[in-house]
Amino acid sequence: MTVLIAGAGIGGLTAALMLHQRGIKAQVVEQAAQVREVGVGINTLPHSIAELAALGLLPRLDEVGLRTRELRYLTRSGQEVWREARGIHAGHDHPQFSIHRGRLQKLLLDAVIERMGQDAVQTGLRLSGFVQDEAGVTAHFNDSTDGCSSRTFRAEVLVCADGIHSVGRRQFFPDEGPPSWPGVVMWRGAVEWPVWEDGETMAIAGGLAGKLVLYPIAPAKDGKQLMNWVVNVRVADPSVSTPPPESWSKMAQLSRVLPYAKRFHVPGIDLEALVRASGAIYEYPMADRDALPRWTHGRVTLLGDAAHPMYPVGSNGSAQAILDARCLADFLVQSEHPREALYRYELERLPKTAEVVRTNRLGGPERVIDEVEKRAPAGFKRIDDVLSHAEREAIVKGYAKMAGFASKTDDHAGKN
Repeated sequence: MTVLIAGAGIGGLTAALMLHQRGIKAQVVEQAAQVREVGVGINTLPHSIAELAALGLLPRLDEVGLRTRELRYLTRSGQEVWREARGIHAGHDHPQFSIHRGRLQKLLLDAVIERMGQDAVQTGLRLSGFVQDEAGVTAHFNDSTDGCSSRTFRAEVLVCADGIHSVGRRQFFPDEGPPSWPGVVMWRGAVEWPVWEDGETMAIAGGLAGKLVLYPIAPAKDGKQLMNWVVNVRVADPSVSTPPPESWSKMAQLSRVLPYAKRFHVPGIDLEALVRASGAIYEYPMADRDALPRWTHGRVTLLGDAAHPMYPVGSNGSAQAILDARCLADFLVQSEHPREALYRYELERLPKTAEVVRTNRLGGPERVIDEVEKRAPAGFKRIDDVLSHAEREAIVKGYAKMAGFASKTDDHAGKN
């Protein structure tokens, strides 16, 4: 069997490695002329790190990423709402990693080339369409630079891991329209900065309509480490405004971001100085899509953001793509026919990811901050007087259970 994968993102590359490990040939085709280290920081959760560890990638992750020790939820003014240990410090068998998205993608790409050969990833080719027959799929790709030349690939299965604007998704659902946008814009940056706290802690301040995310994404060296920050602010009414263009490399002016960054306070961090020191600031709209009734059509299926783009809350985007990849590879090995495998994969993963998408729209585990700020907009003296420990635990730990990464110590927690 040969599986053709459109897209060399985290999901597509992980799927290739999973398939190769199980003895199935995979061919990855990417529209970018080269896979560059774009983006800024992401968090990858223990249940997905377990899958990367099974691929033998844990030592490489330790070289380029950081094992997260603690997470703190704060109000916009910096009052603590919740704190908890993360990864192995919370009783998981595997760590949580804070890591540069591009470095994780490069790590996966290098592993694919080392194990499968240089030709395993073909770049500069954009999926334009495909046709199926009883024996397989014929996929057509145009040169993404000149738009004139083209190539054709033949495989038993086509996996569209080509992001939120997936060609495969659009072919099956042509009337779906643009992504759903709540009017929130995200600004991201990263800069070498003096170590904050223990150098392994992340903080999230503020709710869904106005939020700051702060965490290091590389080990400390000489008292400094690469600090990642994200400012999310609702800047428009989505009913009358269209989202700005989506691009991992779209730059933003400091003057555009700084007034919003000044709204937040995190103890021990000069946020204005941090943002000013960032050489490059990237702008990206926060968007997702409604859950689909199905992903699989014959021998073609969707994976990762092509299947279930979600708001970046709860650290679940890359994690769910990795879980998709493992599940798909397993069923392709176990099933008698590729179409059966794709059907079983969809049956397993679609409802789970649809629930994550739905819950992320409500704020995910970070909804605990929204609840506190709603009840005590001017701040509080005792958090338990605003929202009890049991109520806060039900939101945070309930989300972890729903998304599949609850630790062994979370069994008693309430449901979201």
